[in-house]
Formats: sequence, structure tokens, C-alpha cells
Amino acid sequence: MGRATFASLSTRNYRLYFIGQLVSVSGTWMQTVAQSFLVLQLTHSGTALGLTTAARFAPMFLFGPWGGVIADRLDKRRVLYVTQAASGLLAAAFAVLVGTHVINLPMVYVLAGMLGFVNVFDNPARQSIISELVPPEQLSNAVTLNSVMVNMARIFGAAFGGVIAAGLGLALCFGLNAVSFVAVLITLAMMSSGELRQSPRPRRERGQLRAGLRYVRSTPQLALPLMMIAIIGTLAWEFQVSLPLVADNTFHGGAGMYGAMTSVMGAGAVVGGLVSAAKGRVRMRGLATAAIGWGIAITAAALSPTLPVLFGVLLFVGYGSVTFNSYAKTALQLAAAPQMRGRVMALWALAWLGSTPIGGPIIGWAGEHFGARSSLLVGGVPTLVVGLVTYPLLARLDRGHPAPAPESAAEPAAASARS
Repeated sequence: MGRATFASLSTRNYRLYFIGQLVSVSGTWMQTVAQSFLVLQLTHSGTALGLTTAARFAPMFLFGPWGGVIADRLDKRRVLYVTQAASGLLAAAFAVLVGTHVINLPMVYVLAGMLGFVNVFDNPARQSIISELVPPEQLSNAVTLNSVMVNMARIFGAAFGGVIAAGLGLALCFGLNAVSFVAVLITLAMMSSGELRQSPRPRRERGQLRAGLRYVRSTPQLALPLMMIAIIGTLAWEFQVSLPLVADNTFHGGAGMYGAMTSVMGAGAVVGGLVSAAKGRVRMRGLATAAIGWGIAITAAALSPTLPVLFGVLLFVGYGSVTFNSYAKTALQLAAAPQMRGRVMALWALAWLGSTPIGGPIIGWAGEHFGARSSLLVGGVPTLVVGLVTYPLLARLDRGHPAPAPESAAEPAAASARS
């Protein structure tokens, strides 16, 4: 790993985006730790924890593609001004309600749902704006470094969140998250408008959502990865439910232990992200290989007999998570036409995050009725199977449509839009 690993950080606008998001996502992970243990304190129920996570992502499930249409139509930076400010206000509301001890479970559901509705518009704008911040030859590197940043934030945010929640109270975690959004607003304001590579924005007209769905359905390089992401996102990417249950029920720890688990997983993800960032091109079959390795790691975590063994395995769970996710996002962004990227990344968010209203309660119910370890097994085994089944299909796509070199990424996307 050398200079090529961090190539996109040489671009000022992306560097500002990276710094702002690192601060803000760290705060979000503090809130994630606090919210999970707030629900467990209120209910002592894995099912309630799953339902809270589902409430946060239900709007993405219901309205996610619409958010992608908005991201394609509007100036993405202006969208982020609004969504990031709204997220900060919701975190502040959480802090006040928890700090004054009037919070109850219905309030948690409502605030989580409101945050989810903001994310309907925030997520596709945040994902697709990356292609406007860097030149085409740096897109793959920028997308992967974005995943590295998220997991660096997980390390710091979850660790500090666990310590603060255990020692100083849950309200402070929510309050610090509210303040963290100021960093994003400042870095957005500091960006140079003249250096933005804005994608062509389609005119407002009827049928744009259906056009995006038809485009994805007719493009195998998009449809097959999105199908994989939907299955794996539903069952495997539910660590906000499974890990608190394992920490609380299997190893009898609290918020501090959950924070430590999340941080260890984040450390493995940072290593995986840096390795992925050093690679020059993404092959479709690599997505299946990543799914196979990640499924094995999650299954091993579920079967870990002791806490030290679990911590060791979680390094590989984190490595596999960022490898799969960065491969998926990079493959989608490279294959999508520029004017469709917002809608394609909204479908990624629907598959990866919007599936939580289905997966979260399933994982919580399984952990409550069959033991906390089963909440990991339900994700690990299907991920392994999906990787094995799709490997030959993705390898066939590689042979028929070789992965574009980063410097020519924009041309195949435009060509696919014309066909």
C-alpha cells in the first residue's frame, strides 16, 4: 500500500468531504451504541431492539428509490445541507429527552423513524456526490476510502460511545452526535463550487422512478449485485441488533463491551478497506469471493466459544464487511450511467439499509428465542451460500463485460445509458 491507496485525498473537495464525514459518522456511532442500550434498558427485549432498528430504516424501505430521484434532480450539496442539519436537530431532541428522563419506547420509535425519513434523501446524495468530488480515475479509490472512513469512525465512535454511555450517561452520546453535524456543514461550505464535476441532472418529468428501475433490471452488472446486497443486507448486516444481544446475553457485558466489539470489527474493516483501496480495478467475481469469506467469518463469530476468540474473529468480520460493501458500491457506481447514479445508489441503500425493517426483527426474534448466537448464524450461513451460488454468474459477467479500468469508468457508463 503506497500513494495510490490515498490518491483521492489529493483532491481538495473530497478531502473536505472525508474529514467532515469522519467527524459526523463518529458521532452517529456514539448514538448507535447509546440507542441500542437505551432500548435494552427500557425493555430488556431483543425483539424491541430489532423493531427500533426497523423503525429507523422503514422509510428507506418504503421511499428509498424516490430519494434517489431527488438526488439526481437536485444539487446534491444543497440536499446535504438540509439533511445533515435535520439529522443534527433530531440527535439534539434525543439528547434532551434522554437527559430529562422522559424518553419512552414510543418516542424512540418516532425519532428513529424521523431520522430514517431524513436518510431517504441523505443517503443517495452522500453516496452519489462522491463522483462529483473526484476525477473519474479516482472514483474507485474514493468510494473505497469512504468505506474506510466509515469504519474508522466506527472504531472511534463506538469505543467512545461505549465508554461515555457506561461512565457519563447515554444523553451525552446523543448530544455529541448533534454537535458532530456542524463539521459536515462547515466542510460543505468550504468546498469549491468551480471544482465540482456535477452530473447532468434530468429534467423533472413523470416516470423517472420507473425508468431507473427498468434501467437496473435490464443491466445485469447492476441487477445481480443488487440482488446479492438485498439478501445479505437483510440477514447479515444487522450487527446493531446481533452484537448488543451477544454482549448482553452471551457474555453478560454492557454498552462498554458492545462498543469494544464494534471497535474491533471496525479495526478489521479499516485494514480491509485500505487493501481494497490499493486495488486498481474491481471484478464482479470479487463480490462473490468477498461474500464467501464474510459468510465464513460471521459463522465463526457465532460459534466462538470465548470472548477473546470472538474478538479475534470479529477482526475478520470487519475485514469482510468493508470488502464486500466497497466492492458492491464501486461496481455499481462504475456500471451506472452518470445521470442514473442517484437512483442506482438509492437502490443500493434500499437493498443494504432499507431491508432492515425485515431483517432487524427477524434477527432480534431469533436471538431472543434461540439464543444470541443464532442472531449471527442467521446472517453468516446465507451470506456464504449467496457467494457460492453467484460466483459462476459473476464470473460469466466478467468474461462478457470486463471491468472497466478506472480512468475509463465514465465511458462505459455513458455507453450503457445509450444502449
